[in-house]
Amino acid sequence: MQHPELRRELVDLHLELPRNNLVSWTGGNISARVDENHQLIKPSGLRPQHLTPESMVLMTLEGEVLDGGLQPSSDAATHAYIYRHMPHIGGIVHTHSPYATAWAAVGREIPCVLTAMADEFGGPIPLGGFAPIGGEEIGREVVRTLENHPSPAVLMQSHGVFTIGKTPEEALKAAVMCEDVAKTVFLAFQLGNPLELPEGSIEKLHHRYQNVYGQK
Repeated sequence: MQHPELRRELVDLHLELPRNNLVSWTGGNISARVDENHQLIKPSGLRPQHLTPESMVLMTLEGEVLDGGLQPSSDAATHAYIYRHMPHIGGIVHTHSPYATAWAAVGREIPCVLTAMADEFGGPIPLGGFAPIGGEEIGREVVRTLENHPSPAVLMQSHGVFTIGKTPEEALKAAVMCEDVAKTVFLAFQLGNPLELPEGSIEKLHHRYQNVYGQK
């Protein structure tokens, strides 16, 4: 079995999806870039608790499955397209988390009204256009939306959430944070009209969080 440590990491990270209420049943997937030509990704139709290191699918970024007898996620071509066109990305997460997906269902980006949003996303969480499942179309829309945007998350219209990161864990963090702020901003709109943060404050908060906050 090639890449055993990365496979085990992906199994553990998939278990975080239901723990954080980001997926239901077999929905959602996480992938990891192995190198410039290969990815590991969740097999299609398996629940997170049924995944094993051996079940993760190794494939080229051109779509060729290299090991195992399981079919890769139906989003494999989307992940591969993102990896090919965003070489700095090492992990991708896709969820149908309910609050964030509700924003996607009505075709609205999530406005930047929280310091936590400025920290993690550097502004509003953008909305990508509708694209069919199963090919590269979603990947093209993710890249188009995020390539010049500080956000590691995009809401895909009528579909769900895609997040990116230097590592799969970093992409998972963005997915957890996306759902958290989607819920809070939704609740804020029930109380009134949330106040968007000033642009200068967003930039300062994002810089502090990305470059100063935490342990180095």
